[in-house]
Amino acid sequence: MDFSRKAHFVAGGHTSEAPEAMAYSSVASRDSIRLAFIIAGFNDLDVMFCNLQNAYLNAKCKEKILCVGGKECSGDQGKVLVILRALYRLRSSGVSWRAALAKLLFSLGYKSTKADPDVWICPAVTEFGMEYYEMLCV
Repeated sequence: MDFSRKAHFVAGGHTSEAPEAMAYSSVASRDSIRLAFIIAGFNDLDVMFCNLQNAYLNAKCKEKILCVGGKECSGDQGKVLVILRALYRLRSSGVSWRAALAKLLFSLGYKSTKADPDVWICPAVTEFGMEYYEMLCV
C-alpha cells in the first residue's frame, strides 16, 4: 500500500448539452437476467458476478471538456486542463463506458445477442472437448 490518495472527480453534467442519443447507456433487461439464472439453475452451472469499480475512468471522453486546475492539481494549478477520461455525471459517460466495454468483449470473442444487446455470449470448449457458451449479462 503506497498511501496515495484517491480523488473522485465529478462533472457538472447538468451544465452541458448532449444529444439524447448520446446521453443514456443500456443495461441487460430483467427478463434476460432471469433467463440466465434459470438456464444456470437447470444445468447446475455456477453463477459469478462482479462490480466494476471506477468503470467510467477506463473510457475515453466523447465530449470536449475543459477545466481550470485547482489547488489539488499541484503543479497544474491555474492552468486550463483537458479532460481525457469520462467522468461521473457527464452526459456521455455511460455511453462511452459501454462502447469501451463492447470493444473489449468483441476482442475477447464475445458477441452481443440479437434478443438483448447487453447479453454477450462466447463459444468455448471444456478440457474434455465439449462445446458450450459462456454468457455475460452487462
